Order: sequence, then C-alpha cells, then structure tokens
Amino acid sequence: MRVAVLSDIHGNLPALEAVLEAVTRESPRDIVVCGDVASGPLPVETLDLMMDVRDARFLHGNADRSLVAAYDGTAKPALPGPAADWAASQLSRTHRDFLASFPDTVRLEIEGLGRVLFCHGSPRSDLEIMTEATPEERILEFIAGVDADVVVCGHTHMQFDRQVGGVRVVNPGSVGMPYGAGGAHWAMLGPDVAFHRTPAGLSSRRGRLGRFCPTGRPRCRRRSRGPLSCRTSRPRRRK
Repeated sequence: MRVAVLSDIHGNLPALEAVLEAVTRESPRDIVVCGDVASGPLPVETLDLMMDVRDARFLHGNADRSLVAAYDGTAKPALPGPAADWAASQLSRTHRDFLASFPDTVRLEIEGLGRVLFCHGSPRSDLEIMTEATPEERILEFIAGVDADVVVCGHTHMQFDRQVGGVRVVNPGSVGMPYGAGGAHWAMLGPDVAFHRTPAGLSSRRGRLGRFCPTGRPRCRRRSRGPLSCRTSRPRRRK
C-alpha cells in the first residue's frame, strides 16, 4: 500500500492540478490531505476539484476551521489563515459542509512504515507547530500517548523527516504555499518516505492567480491604488 500525502494547498489551484497529475503517475492506493485546503486565492475551484478526487481522505487544519467559522459568523481560530473572510464569502453551503466534515486525524497502516497517524499541527491541536528545529522535548509533549509509528503533520509548510522518542515525524511540505525550494511540495509514503517537489506551471499561475493579491482578495482595478489594493465592495456569497 502506497499513500500520497498533500497538505496546505491554500486555494492554489494550478499547483494542486500539477501535483494531482504527478500523483496519478505514482498510482497510490490513497491520498491523504493534511488540512488547509481552500483558504487562498481560488477557494471554490480548489474545493470543487478536491471533492471529485477519488480515494482521498481529509483532515482539518486551522484554516479549514476558520472558513467554516467565517461562513457561520462565529469566532475564528487564533491563526485564521490567509483571506479567511473573503474566501468564506465565496463558498456555497456544500463547500462549507464539506470542510466541516473533516476529522481531527486520519489513521492508516502503511507497508514499511507501520501505523501512521496524519494530523495538521500536532496529534492534539491543529495550531501547534512541529518543525525540523523544534526541541525534542517539545515534540515529545505534542506526541505523548500517540499509538503510532509515524506521525505525518502539515501546518508549517516545510518538508522534514525526523525521529523523536521512537516515533518518526514527517511533514510533506505545502502544495500551495511552500517555504524553501520552489515547486509544489508533497510526499509519497510506503515502503519509505519520498519527498516530491513538482513544478507548478508558472505561466498558468500568472494567468489564473494574477487577479489576486497575496492576501487572496481580488486586486483593485484602479492601478493608482497600488498592486496590493483590493476591492472594498463586499463579495456576494454563492448559493
């Protein structure tokens, strides 16, 4: 059994499309998405695509919870993710309910790796941060009591693979907002861990994301207001 693991797509549809093409060539049995799917420039298109992906399993990140909260008009998490209010305003009820259905964690048995627990931040919270540089004692606190051989997390947008207290901790990196080397980052699991960095089609990104500023909101049409200025009119929610 081989599993593709993606995380932190953040509404970057061109990067996601490139990764899914690469994943298809690997022919995994399952795809696990470790949260933060849609908060970004193309939330609706990204969700529409992911809702049609067969054999995909999802768990929530802080940005997914934030979109649901913003849609519902309730308090958002401490780290809401990029353009949460604007992205939530684009969603339909179907999109909202899809995001709300994501569990905290996913568990799989993977040949060569054993018992694998997938989470966003840590097994106990989608806001906690685990990186290659996090002190070992802090990681041990985060994974205390976890009945798993491998913990796969997201949240920090950085690939790493380390052993802490007998548990292997892996981050596949970010599909849509990677830190470090270029490309869309993801990983294949089984029988070992293989990191991938897929070119995401720069010309495509320029065309499809060019209408959006880095916060994820549509750019203002008036050049005099600056390249990062955004429309002030309230977007209409999709039905």
